[in-house]
Amino acid sequence: MKVYTKTGDKGMTALFGGKRVAKDNLQIEAYGTVDELNAFLGSLISYIDEVEILKELKPIQSTLFDIGAHLASDGKATDYLPEIKEDLIQKLEASMDNMTRSLPELKNFIMPGGNQRISAAHICRTVCRRTERRVVALQQELPIPQIIIVYLNRLSDYFFVLSRYLCVLDNIDEVKWNPK
Repeated sequence: MKVYTKTGDKGMTALFGGKRVAKDNLQIEAYGTVDELNAFLGSLISYIDEVEILKELKPIQSTLFDIGAHLASDGKATDYLPEIKEDLIQKLEASMDNMTRSLPELKNFIMPGGNQRISAAHICRTVCRRTERRVVALQQELPIPQIIIVYLNRLSDYFFVLSRYLCVLDNIDEVKWNPK
């Protein structure tokens, strides 16, 4: 099977369900940013050796594919969409609570950086926040399950906590922002 179909050569693409829309459509932008986030998450995973962290990150990738499917739907094929469950949010919160026990109290803004994997976690955080903004904008036009927005919001928090936790694991001091 060929990857290229030439059906998008005129700036149009198909949603899940068959409806064709322009490639700059807000719906395409929303699920496209989910795809970007997933790619950056894949990069972060390549820097992670800790089994417990990998057990968290790999299912997050799968959940992002599920979210992308919801956002790519034209509303006609909803029976085929994977369910996004509340327990996914609870898992993120439990993981953040667990990591936070090892972290120093946060008294300053933290500058992104430290090493490649800490920086990758910060990139995931910022791309996740952009993804959330795109999905919120889409929600103004289309019915988007609220749990998706809640999950993305919590996920950006997770990446922030993970970046701090990686500093602790790697014995790297966080770079605090000092306003001039």
